[in-house]
Amino acid sequence: MKGYLKYKNYLGSVEYSAEDDCLYGKVVGIRGLISYEGNSLDELKQDFYYAVDQYLEMCKAEKKQPETAFKGTFNVRIDPELHRNVAIKAKEENMTLNAFVKRALMNAVI
Repeated sequence: MKGYLKYKNYLGSVEYSAEDDCLYGKVVGIRGLISYEGNSLDELKQDFYYAVDQYLEMCKAEKKQPETAFKGTFNVRIDPELHRNVAIKAKEENMTLNAFVKRALMNAVI
């Protein structure tokens, strides 16, 4: 995946601040804020790994379940007419709405 860091099932953004002349980012896909920074890509990666490890240790110490991103469920808001048409098309193909949308999404990213 281009432009992201990956570690322990967490995905982190990579940004550049011209004002501070440094790289920075945050873990994406969770409500909490896990941020990191560095003056080089290697430093950014190391701080990302450290930030994720610190987050997991904090959750363990507080006996809290860590947030995970991309659990496999999400809500999509679409026009009611599109919803109707997609449901009809799924039925015509003997598919559940979920299976139909999953196939469409898989085709879109492959």
